[in-house]
Amino acid sequence: MKIGLLSDTHSFLDERIYKHFKQVDEIWHAGDIGSISVLDDLEKFKPTRAVYGNIDGQEIRIRTKKEWFFSVEGCQILITHIGGYPPKYKPDLISKIKNYKPNLFICGHSHILKIMHDNTNKLLHINPGAFGNYGIHQVKTLVRFDIHKTRVQNLEVIELSR
Repeated sequence: MKIGLLSDTHSFLDERIYKHFKQVDEIWHAGDIGSISVLDDLEKFKPTRAVYGNIDGQEIRIRTKKEWFFSVEGCQILITHIGGYPPKYKPDLISKIKNYKPNLFICGHSHILKIMHDNTNKLLHINPGAFGNYGIHQVKTLVRFDIHKTRVQNLEVIELSR
């Protein structure tokens, strides 16, 4: 399965996403969507899984989740908006990571692209950075990857000018 991952759109969906996510099977959004129209546009384009972020209002929260645990091709995934980084996860997530044992942990919030292995918890951590116009980031980032038999493969970072 081919995945397109983004976060922190903050009410703006850059049209370049349609080119870069043309071949993906699903889009995953790691929160701070900003407006329901962004979620609507993503869902019209591709099947979308999204969690809400700290800026998201009730309309978005009704249609998304705070944390999403699911499995794709045998890969256990945990997505939330504010999660921290290995080994300094948000305190309420430590027990969830230990109990759920995800192969892949995704969060947003920082606007800083970070992809790293957590050897202690045996998972891959991805923060896709930010794809909106609002925030500290100087470059918009997207992440694409494949999931095949529990493994993340062909991981690509896409950097776009603001």
